[in-house]
Amino acid sequence: MEPDAARTREKGFCCGAGGGRMWMEEKLGKRINQTRVEQLVASGASTFASACPYCLTMIGDGIKETERGETHKAVDLAELVADRF
Repeated sequence: MEPDAARTREKGFCCGAGGGRMWMEEKLGKRINQTRVEQLVASGASTFASACPYCLTMIGDGIKETERGETHKAVDLAELVADRF
């Protein structure tokens, strides 16, 4: 998959929770959070930061669902900043 982590701001790609997908069982295709995790992984990053609690849940679940828990993680932006001091 082509790296598409740059889909932010005006061209953002929602994790799915903003559309209520956190509470839905997908029956067709792939879950949107798994697609977003694949895009983020393709960027080469192993840590994904967000200030949105929904994104943290959805990306964290996508990491688990795609069996990347050993190599990738989702963290709150505040945690990432705090770890740098």
